[in-house]
Amino acid sequence: MSILSYLHVVVTTRLAELRRDGERGDSPVPTAVIIAGLVAVAMAVTALALTKANSWMNGIPNHTNP
Repeated sequence: MSILSYLHVVVTTRLAELRRDGERGDSPVPTAVIIAGLVAVAMAVTALALTKANSWMNGIPNHTNP
């Protein structure tokens, strides 16, 4: 058997195995959407905490900005 025939058989067999296996992992799109959602929630929580802290600091009598 020549080397080209051998390589053809090996590659064809491997591709057939890969086509048969339906579970190849998760698509990157849902992962990116989840990460973007988590970033949006983190930004909202940070903005809320900053707003609360600023209003608390402005409520202190005789407060001057540093």
